[in-house]
Amino acid sequence: MLVIIFGGVYALLNVQDIADYFRLRGYQPSAKVKTLADDTTMKEATRRVFYVSHPKLDQKQAFNENCKTSEQSIVLGCYGSSRGIYSSGKIYLLDVDQPKLAGVVEVTAAHEVLHAQYERLSSPEQARVDRMTSDFFKTLKDERIRETMANYEKSDPGSVPNELHSILATEVPKLSGELENYYSGYFKNRQKIVSYSEDYEQAFVELENRSDAIKKQLDGLRVQIDSNRSRIDELSSELKQKKARLDALLAADQTEEYNRSVSGFNELVSDYNSLVNQTRQIINQFNDLVKKFNDISIQRDELNQAIDSNSLKSGL
Repeated sequence: MLVIIFGGVYALLNVQDIADYFRLRGYQPSAKVKTLADDTTMKEATRRVFYVSHPKLDQKQAFNENCKTSEQSIVLGCYGSSRGIYSSGKIYLLDVDQPKLAGVVEVTAAHEVLHAQYERLSSPEQARVDRMTSDFFKTLKDERIRETMANYEKSDPGSVPNELHSILATEVPKLSGELENYYSGYFKNRQKIVSYSEDYEQAFVELENRSDAIKKQLDGLRVQIDSNRSRIDELSSELKQKKARLDALLAADQTEEYNRSVSGFNELVSDYNSLVNQTRQIINQFNDLVKKFNDISIQRDELNQAIDSNSLKSGL
């Protein structure tokens, strides 16, 4: 009788461990999944939760089938919250193979496993963690993250604490001492995850910066071209008037006056031709920059398509 009672008490106190045991029994993580756990420096307990969630890397079509979401923003992963203490959610990750976005899957894996960890926190512990993340967020200056959280606040206010818990850990280099200590329980080297985030974010930033720089050049050249064209029109009108006057002088047989006027006319022709040639060069420069601008736009679209599961173009 005592053995039966003890077994019942143990089961009640260790429901999660027992559920994890059955979820892991017979489960063999793929090589990619193991590498993700290694590359994100998951500690053993975190790795266990990651494996319990049976993480799966999907191509776009399968990912869309597994990750049903109403979010308007790009979704790179999802964690299916467990429905009751005896079941467990699954982690799905979009398999992004764009070289310039190396690290995005690693960051997403860390982000999603933190959702699983957050769900496992007791109510008092969640409240304590929420206080830490909320207090730190009030001091955060990163506009991109603040905008992200504002979007969550609008679309799904209830998810804000959980999302903030994952985002701060994987995307913010410097946290408060208490948060660093807290997240160190999950990862051996949180900074490695943040560096992945910074690297692939930089791919977008660099393209944006190059695009902005070229746009400023185009704006300046456009002003110069318009100014030159206006001046060309003025010179053209002036040349027509002077040409008509020269023709009139010849017709009137006023040779001496004609000869005195020719040099001024020729100088004006030279100015006109010089400005036309200069403008042609500027237009060529403008067109070259437009091509570069369009190439950058294509590169940016390719990166966006690589992480947009709704874009099913081949090769992305």
